[in-house]
Amino acid sequence: MNFREAVINDIEQLLALEQKVVEAERPYNASIKKGKPLYYDMKNLISDSDSHLIVAEDKGEIVGTGYAQIQLSKASLQHEKHAYLGFMYVSEQYRGKGLNKKIFDRLISWSKKQGVNDHYLEVYSGNSSAIRAYDKMGFKPCLIEMKLNTE
Repeated sequence: MNFREAVINDIEQLLALEQKVVEAERPYNASIKKGKPLYYDMKNLISDSDSHLIVAEDKGEIVGTGYAQIQLSKASLQHEKHAYLGFMYVSEQYRGKGLNKKIFDRLISWSKKQGVNDHYLEVYSGNSSAIRAYDKMGFKPCLIEMKLNTE
């Protein structure tokens, strides 16, 4: 297994994996657009110095992804900046092998080198397997987003 920063030539594979994320999240959010909506600005995640998009690669195929992006925190918080973690995905046949943890460790290490120690991510409240995985890595619920559709 090879871990490396994503490059522009990876975009086709990354876009395909992004759609797997979308499909995995559809059961938790009926508001996700039909078709192939885009979640991420891949080119920016690859080129932006405040972002670190990494891939796990096996035999030339990207089988895992994740990014950390340094963002400004709310003025009410003690920390000025935090790392937002996203695009956490591992292909089905590679799950249960600790790959997600290895990706997280690399993202957290990169963030700490940027002087950032606070890390946030979003997960659907009904996605109990993802919540358990993040809990194992030390993440704790912090804020619950609530939604009302009046249509």
